[in-house]
Amino acid sequence: MPGKPVSAAAERLTPAQARRLFGYNRRVFDRFVRRIRKQSRRFAHRRREIGHQTLFETLVHILNVQEVWIGFILQGRNSDAELEQLFRDPTRRPKDWKGFGRYRRRVEDGTRRYLARVTAAELARPVHAFWMPGRYVASDALWQVTLEQAHHLGEIIGALWQDDVEPPEMTWIRVGADRR
Repeated sequence: MPGKPVSAAAERLTPAQARRLFGYNRRVFDRFVRRIRKQSRRFAHRRREIGHQTLFETLVHILNVQEVWIGFILQGRNSDAELEQLFRDPTRRPKDWKGFGRYRRRVEDGTRRYLARVTAAELARPVHAFWMPGRYVASDALWQVTLEQAHHLGEIIGALWQDDVEPPEMTWIRVGADRR
């Protein structure tokens, strides 16, 4: 993996920062799930020409990304066979809110377990995903999950506004301080 690493040591998350950031991520994600669930099934599953077509599928994709990076790549489960088996798992493609809830609990439980034991040394550990070239460490993977969620929630925000549905609050200042 030639080239400079994505982040320098001074740019890496600390364990406390990682836990705080993912607490925020979970609270924001929960707000979007609740907002979309309040709408009709048709609203959540209508094709919209956004990255993952529907609001529901975009929420599922956010969980897929979190599961692959935190539940597999950061756990050292990066073989073709392990990832192929994961990608074929039908529970990663729920069709309704009940299946979504089960899948979400599984993903968030894995993330909580990882963050509960994460150390500075772990965050500095080199990791690799076969589809991502370059050099990066576990901290970069956590940023990847966070920023990908933000980008996909941006798609959802645009789709909600197009239907005159106000998106939920998501600012760091207001939601980051929410300790529920």
